[in-house]
This record gives sequence, C-alpha cells and structure tokens, in this order.
Amino acid sequence: MMNTVRTDVFAKLNLTLDVVGRRGDYHLIDSLAVSVDLSDRIVARARKDGAVTVKMHGMGSEGIPPEENAAQRAGEAFVAAFGTRGADITVYKNIPMGAGLGGSSADAAGVLNAMKKLYGTADDLKPLADALGSDTGYLLRGGFARLTGRGERVERLGRTPAMNFLLLVPQGRVSTAECYRRCRGVSECPHTPRALELFRSGEVVWAAKLFSNDLYPAARELEPEVETALMELKRFSPVAASMTGSGSGVFALFESFELCQWAKSRYRGKARAYCLKTIEPPVPADEDEY
Repeated sequence: MMNTVRTDVFAKLNLTLDVVGRRGDYHLIDSLAVSVDLSDRIVARARKDGAVTVKMHGMGSEGIPPEENAAQRAGEAFVAAFGTRGADITVYKNIPMGAGLGGSSADAAGVLNAMKKLYGTADDLKPLADALGSDTGYLLRGGFARLTGRGERVERLGRTPAMNFLLLVPQGRVSTAECYRRCRGVSECPHTPRALELFRSGEVVWAAKLFSNDLYPAARELEPEVETALMELKRFSPVAASMTGSGSGVFALFESFELCQWAKSRYRGKARAYCLKTIEPPVPADEDEY
C-alpha cells in the first residue's frame, strides 16, 4: 500500500450532443466525447482513520461547500463502499468550473482512481462512479467514446483522432440542471450516428461538419455570453465550432495547432481562451477497461 498517490484527470469536450428522449426526470443523450490536454491534479494521502478531507486550490474552487464538492463525495463513497481507511485529498484545479468540461466529475473520478491505487483494491469503480454523476464513469478513463443513456453508458471507440481546438470559457456559468430543464424536446435530426460513421472512415473534417449540441439554445438563454463567444470563434473561420456539455464553454476546431494559436493571439473578447489538443489519458493502474 502506498502512502501518497498523485494523478491527473482530464477535461472533456462533447463534439456532438443529441437529446434523444427522457427517462423519468432525466434526459437521454447520444454524444461523442474526447479528452483534451487540460487537467486537474489529485493528490491523495492515506489516513489512519476513515475520515476524508478535501482541500481545493485554483479556479475559485476554494469556497465550494464540502456537501457540494464532488471530490469530497467521491472519497466518502469509496470508503463506505470498500471499507478502506480515509484520505487527505488535495485538488489543484486548472479545469474551469461550470463550463461543460466535466471538471467536477473528473475530480470525482480522479479521487476514485487515486484511492483505488492508494489502497490497492481490485473492485470495479464504474458502478460507484455512475452513482456520483452521469459523466463520472466515462471520466474514469476518458478518451474517445460514445455516451448514451444519461451519459453513463460508455462505448470506447478506439484511438482518439488528432484534433486541435481553441476553447473559450465565458465569465458566466451555466447551471446544468437548469439547462436541461429548459431543453426543448428531442433532436429532430441527431448528428451523432453519422458523425461516428465519418470518424470511423477517417473523415475527420466531414465529421466535424456535424458537431452540434441540442443544449445550446437553452444555454444561450441562461447565459448570453455563450452565444457571443461562439460567434467570436466563428469569425476565425474554423473547420467547426460548437458548445461542450451544457456550456458555458464553446470550442472551435482548427486544422493545426498553429492556427489555434493564431486565433487565440487575435481574440479580443472577455472569455478565457485555451489552445487544446485531444489526448489519450493513461489507463489507470491495474485496469484494462471500465
């Protein structure tokens, strides 16, 4: 057993997000997601008792109440589920919050992975991750995947296509719950199945023409800066541009990383700007597949 574990957890972009139905209070989605090279770092240190403490650093996360902190809930759920000792956890945040990048779910997934390594358990984390949040099971591994159901059904799609993005994160945040509440019906023309066919054929540019997000109309009603940022991206003539998750983050695909840097250097808006690449996150220790 180790005394300290450090792990990085990565943000995701939803390239497509179709709302395809409802199940009770939940919307059902069909989405293609990728991991990008923007990450939080999780440090977990073993304790002698069963308590879990969490300290947050960066991105204004220091004021998150413990009862609303996904990392705190993940640590406590791990101890309760597997009967291990607790941990002192520190989260160093670089992933913006409330931007549709999966930051809080990534932190929960990172805590689960870190504590599994810390205590050497052989248990399957996916059911526990799914109970913590719809994206959390996917973010245990990340990578190129198709997400269905509430997002908890994860189909791994093999190696991630190499892509370069300029991400803009407006100052305003979008409530995921409120965004889904305002979502108007289901997709009349789902884009995910056709986009996946094109990706599998190696037609990345044509697949990008289908990047879309059914939550965008609701997100721009809740936060007008979302529409402003997306229009600003489109002025740089990218291959494609869309919103990730429930916003407020929007992204544009460019043919090269140099073009991303060029667009960022000429951007004069108020949103935070990031040049990002798709990545293959490391497979967690002793895991072949979730």
